Amino acid sequence: MKLKKGDTVIVIAGKDKGKQGEIISVQPKENKVIVAGVNTAKRHLASRGTAANTGGIVDKDMPINASNVMLVHKGKPTRVGYKVKSDGTKVRVAKRTGDEI
Repeated sequence: MKLKKGDTVIVIAGKDKGKQGEIISVQPKENKVIVAGVNTAKRHLASRGTAANTGGIVDKDMPINASNVMLVHKGKPTRVGYKVKSDGTKVRVAKRTGDEI
């Protein structure tokens, strides 16, 4: 998977198309990512009797398929590639500009 936690992405397909956010977590086995503020669902939490856990209805960010998001580099969406440097290290590269990410 070419996306990592902390990357800024834009949604390119689905009900939240056009929204931007930061990746909170990555699920490589399912090919999904969780993006802050994107693909939210209402979840009902029960009160557990303590003052800290009052329960209620909360918004929860749900996973979205990694193919429906695109990395944002220098304010524009770009595809991600890899490049092997002369010292043997592998780095991610923005296809639009050729810059290292």
